[in-house]
Amino acid sequence: MSVIEKSIEVNCPVHTAYNQWTQFEDFPKFMEGVKQVSQLDDTHMHWRAEVGGKEKEWDCEITEQIPDERIAWRSTSGTPNEGIVTFIPIGVDKTMVNLKMSYQPEGMTENIGDMAALPERRVEGDMQRFKEFLESRGHETGAWRGQVGQGQTRPPG
Repeated sequence: MSVIEKSIEVNCPVHTAYNQWTQFEDFPKFMEGVKQVSQLDDTHMHWRAEVGGKEKEWDCEITEQIPDERIAWRSTSGTPNEGIVTFIPIGVDKTMVNLKMSYQPEGMTENIGDMAALPERRVEGDMQRFKEFLESRGHETGAWRGQVGQGQTRPPG
């Protein structure tokens, strides 16, 4: 498995950055190669993206979600991947967004791209586009404030 770790400072309160990240269906607006993310229920999504010049699809589930702190996931089909994104307030209107993910490159093209750090550069660009997307709007497009963990989901409220 390959691992990518990236961080970025976003000029907004932690709840705004967190809320935007919960809007998974907006990911194609700032993630390169992501064609569609369909939220199936509170904890399951279906992804469609271009990876290494090929279209891929996979399902994932949220394994942990704590409002304003973290969201963790793992794939349940397709290419193995998992990760966690954490949100750390570093001021009233400033948040550090940390992303750590691991994935399994498949085939020669993806392995060569991995050796050339192409996925790492793509994620770095995605983080920068997330920052620009959120800061240019000045507010999130929506929010899901429920909790997920220990095999349970607690809806918002």
